[in-house]
Amino acid sequence: MTTTAPAGILFDWDNTLIDSWPSIIQAMNTTLDAMGHTPWTVEECHARIGRSMREAFPELFGERWLDARTVFQDTFAAIHLDMLVPLAGAEVMLADLVDRGLYLGVVSNKTSAFLRTEAAALGWDRYFGRLVGAGDAARDKPASDPVHLALQGSGLTAGESVWFAGDTLVDMQCGADSGCPGILIHPNPPGAEAFPGCAPRLVFRGCEDFHHFVRNLPVPKRVEQ
Repeated sequence: MTTTAPAGILFDWDNTLIDSWPSIIQAMNTTLDAMGHTPWTVEECHARIGRSMREAFPELFGERWLDARTVFQDTFAAIHLDMLVPLAGAEVMLADLVDRGLYLGVVSNKTSAFLRTEAAALGWDRYFGRLVGAGDAARDKPASDPVHLALQGSGLTAGESVWFAGDTLVDMQCGADSGCPGILIHPNPPGAEAFPGCAPRLVFRGCEDFHHFVRNLPVPKRVEQ
């Protein structure tokens, strides 16, 4: 039973704090078409997208994966800011959690330059101690490397006092690999069987529900290190 708020929360970015499926799907299907592959349905995109390009694209496109990455990045760069939509309650939640003294960070498999550009465009970079995107750490999610990088300078270490909030299996795997409780934020959450070995500790249908839960928990005192 969770009786106190965490000292810190690391958030996934895409489809945890912002609705980025439209831009990701458009860029992905443009890439698939350019590389001679059949475009994916929305359902296939939801099921197959989650890992970083440097991990997923070599498997999908083989030796031409760098060409595919260029197509994806060029397409995404042209559309992502125009299609940037925060999820309901996300900014109110972030502002309140920071006001309450929680450390916040982002661990995303989005290319780091795109991640930081989007956070700055929304004015949300002020809420986070660190924004860690794909390529910033030696390995990307689900490895624990970006979690440790996101906590550098915070006085916190990965563990029970730091929650990892996201919407995908990769996020729950990353939390488990880091020793952080995984918090699933998903409008239609799948059952625990969808997360073998990394079942989420808590499940919420959106930022507003998660915020309502956390704001009613006492915040532990931070111990300076």
